[in-house]
Amino acid sequence: MKDDTVKLDLKPGGPATERPISIAIVAMGGQGGGVLTGWIVDLAETHGWVAQSTSVPGVAQRTGATIYYLEMMRPGEGGQKPVLAQMPTPGDVDVVIASEFMEAGRSILRGIVTPDRTTLIASSHRSLSISEKTAPGDSIADSSAVTDAIGVVARHEIVFDMNAMAVQNGSVISSAMFGGLAASGALPFARDAYYDVIRKGGKGIEASIRTFDAAFERAVKGDETPPVASSDTPLPVAILPERLRDRRADAMLTRLRTELPAQAHGFAYLGLQKVVDFQDPAYGDEYLDLLCDLARRDHAANGDAHGFEFTAMAAKYLANAMTYDDVIRVARLKTQSTRRQRVADEVGLKDGQILNTTEFMHPRIEEVASVLPVGLANWLKSRESLYAWLNRRIDKGRRVHTYSLVWFLALYFVGGLKGMRRKSLRHQTEVAHRDAWLADASQALVKNYALGVAMLTFRRLIKGYSDTHIRGQSKFEKVMQATKSIAERDDAPEWAQRLLTSAIKDASSDDIDGTIKTIESFTRA
Repeated sequence: MKDDTVKLDLKPGGPATERPISIAIVAMGGQGGGVLTGWIVDLAETHGWVAQSTSVPGVAQRTGATIYYLEMMRPGEGGQKPVLAQMPTPGDVDVVIASEFMEAGRSILRGIVTPDRTTLIASSHRSLSISEKTAPGDSIADSSAVTDAIGVVARHEIVFDMNAMAVQNGSVISSAMFGGLAASGALPFARDAYYDVIRKGGKGIEASIRTFDAAFERAVKGDETPPVASSDTPLPVAILPERLRDRRADAMLTRLRTELPAQAHGFAYLGLQKVVDFQDPAYGDEYLDLLCDLARRDHAANGDAHGFEFTAMAAKYLANAMTYDDVIRVARLKTQSTRRQRVADEVGLKDGQILNTTEFMHPRIEEVASVLPVGLANWLKSRESLYAWLNRRIDKGRRVHTYSLVWFLALYFVGGLKGMRRKSLRHQTEVAHRDAWLADASQALVKNYALGVAMLTFRRLIKGYSDTHIRGQSKFEKVMQATKSIAERDDAPEWAQRLLTSAIKDASSDDIDGTIKTIESFTRA
């Protein structure tokens, strides 16, 4: 058989020299990963080195980071240029720079951090992923495993809160990571050379150099206590003011302070602010009415011996229940100036630039009908043909340009409907569900204090709107009914916690169904 393969003369251009220096940077959008890569390339080329960088973008909305990879090497004898790789190879990376703590952990899982070669430079702060934010409860990943792994798999590590340092000095995290890189000694360049690169940027030079210096000194000095990125969410701490300027607000504050136990003041103060912002002061009075009633029940159940935990948990979860997500709230949040400013900060909006956002919305007729007054909503739902006709025209995905005139005015109008919210079908439904939940928890409190508290925490399962809200409510009902079936057992609080944990972690409901079957097996025995 004839071999038609074309064979090229691929002789080496010269003798092999030292290996290149390889650097992998893992950063999320808006954190200056591209800027940092450019700085390092400029640093190398200024000193006569050959440098090459590539990048693989991550998925949008914080489900993946962009990986920047660069290699640098001195040219060979006679100015021969080296052949540099475009992607990191496990076991062959000299420096890994991670802009967020869990991204450092993912770099370890990829195998690009190795104990014989790699210097790991990482920020210890957390930036939560979409999966952590959208889970129906506390699904923040445990970062302790990353902390343990760093001390084992990296040859040298520089880990501290670079994001906080950058904010404190009025810059961005890329400047802090650049300072950490300079302090690591991984590159054969003097400190002044790093300054020269930063000064070429032309903007924010002073803040960038301040952040660079602070990070450099912090990396050189080190810390006796290794930084740990904690996954625990601290309890909110609120110092109650002595007085408030608004007379009605001051009256509510006085009532909160005098009618509720001190252990609940922090949650109650924050909860009161939340419900008033959601609706109006009258809604805040309703919140206090309900909470004070629960506090009296707590006191009757010897709550003092339990640190009034029932009232404290009620203050937190009752506020969440009363500030449910409906289309009015969603529209109002999207048109707030604070939200626009936050987006502008995240994308690094500069002077003279125009910000546009495109959001995907898929409303259903159920959401539209739910904001109508109860009588009108029920009338509409009773007309099946009309209801279906409207649904065919509403139930469509739409790309909404939030800051265009037409869409902004439409969203602003919907957000302004909060004055009629308490007459809506959705509010009636939410109130009925809320009152039934509080009644179940209060009834359990009489015989089993811990069980009453556990039932209050079931509210963690309900969040969002549309399909997300329906799924959460379905899980809530499963957990509540299963718990009520074993309410007479001494170990009911422990089983309630198992049910809640299963429901939070399980997207498909297989785990929670398995736990319920286990409970049914011994209740039938």
